[in-house]
Amino acid sequence: MIIVLKQGTGSKAIKEITKKVEEQGVSVSHFSDIKRDFLGVIGDTSAITHRLQARPEVEQIVRVEEPYKRANRKFHPENSIIEVGQETIGGDQLGIIAGPCSVESEEQIVDVAKRIKKAGANFLRGGAFKPRTSPYSFQGLELEGLRMLQTAKAETGLPIVTELMSTKWIDEFVESVDLIQIGARNMQNFDLLKEVGKTKTPVLLKRGLSATYKEWLMSAEYIMSEGNENVILCERGVRTFEPETRNTLDIQAVPVIKKLSHLPIIIDPSHAGGMSYLVEAGAKAGIVAGADGLMIEVHNDPENAWSDGEQCLTPDEFGLLMEKAEKLASVEGRTVPLSTQKVSN
Repeated sequence: MIIVLKQGTGSKAIKEITKKVEEQGVSVSHFSDIKRDFLGVIGDTSAITHRLQARPEVEQIVRVEEPYKRANRKFHPENSIIEVGQETIGGDQLGIIAGPCSVESEEQIVDVAKRIKKAGANFLRGGAFKPRTSPYSFQGLELEGLRMLQTAKAETGLPIVTELMSTKWIDEFVESVDLIQIGARNMQNFDLLKEVGKTKTPVLLKRGLSATYKEWLMSAEYIMSEGNENVILCERGVRTFEPETRNTLDIQAVPVIKKLSHLPIIIDPSHAGGMSYLVEAGAKAGIVAGADGLMIEVHNDPENAWSDGEQCLTPDEFGLLMEKAEKLASVEGRTVPLSTQKVSN
């Protein structure tokens, strides 16, 4: 439920109404635009409506039909900007996350980190724990991989983005990871979602292989309902009948999510297409559609990568893509980190 207050309602009245509403056992969040203030109410609101309508400060009471509340744009009209370390995702600058599918060695991850930063990335991704279709495939270096990512961060300053697969390792991730990724296969692992929701660490929530927008937003709601509202959504392609590509990149997800939710959304064209030649087209489409960032797989030796080498760009290819992204973003009135680096230099 959203309580729309009349223009000019003072802070004293807002606090008084908030207190009265919270006494009914519900949670209340206050937000405003340039004209008026709003109170978002979550919980059993059946006993609240009639009492509130009698108050002179209340202009309107709006029932929210969608089951997701905290992720709903109706509760939060302004776009959210999520702080990740010293960087942000959301707003006018695109967040550029890049790095290899898997951390393979300290030398590899440090080298890639330095080169992607120079090319324009402002976040480092790398898989320490790897969900693989086959139990016989490389599963990641686990805690040793996390240590190597921390070394790369110390060398470059890039915030770390990596995937958490189990509540078993949540303390280690909270201690050493800047943006916890929840992968497509765990999008509806509700126990995991609730546990990351109890932390303050920002969460990157990938869309499930066949998830609807509502299911995706409900997964975000699980995280936010536990108190962690620092959620970023990631469209990484959905499963369709087409076998030519790994997945089908759903560009329409960007404007739809922007309409339904205030949360930032980024595009992962690497996992969507599954082939390096498709990455540029997907990245460009994401920028034009209004995505808040890109996640690009970059490896210094794709032919010998331990996982997903076929969809990785080389650092040089990534650099060329960032130059094109910079030009395209400027047309849309936005920037990429590469632009900021040029100004500071």
